[in-house]
Amino acid sequence: MPDTIFTKIIRGEIPCHRVYEDAHVFSFLDIAPLSKGHTLVIPKEPAATLDQLSDESAAAIGRALPRICRAVMKATGATAYNVLQNNGAAAHQAVFHVHFHIIPKEPSGAGLGVGWPSGKLDASAGAELAKSIASHLS
Repeated sequence: MPDTIFTKIIRGEIPCHRVYEDAHVFSFLDIAPLSKGHTLVIPKEPAATLDQLSDESAAAIGRALPRICRAVMKATGATAYNVLQNNGAAAHQAVFHVHFHIIPKEPSGAGLGVGWPSGKLDASAGAELAKSIASHLS
């Protein structure tokens, strides 16, 4: 995988406002925040998308993410937040290194705006799709 801005931040080649670091996870403030406290959480393992991430790194993110969310909430006083994670250019991923955004929602409305044009799941098509997805789990 080619170097990204995030691999350079992990190596200390680009400065950041570090929030958290352990053997597998690195977290820092976003330089273009949607709201106060907008924080990024990334694995140190270079993987472009979540499905490419090792189980070990995914578990490490899973352990660290809630702790960092709690810290962001306490530090900012926010009472709500979004966790956003995009995979692939068509899904609006701009940096091709797995990353999670913790975006506090401010009383003023600052934070992530989300549209959710939901559809309807057909019962028989849903059963077939669930079976197909389950058959591909490894």
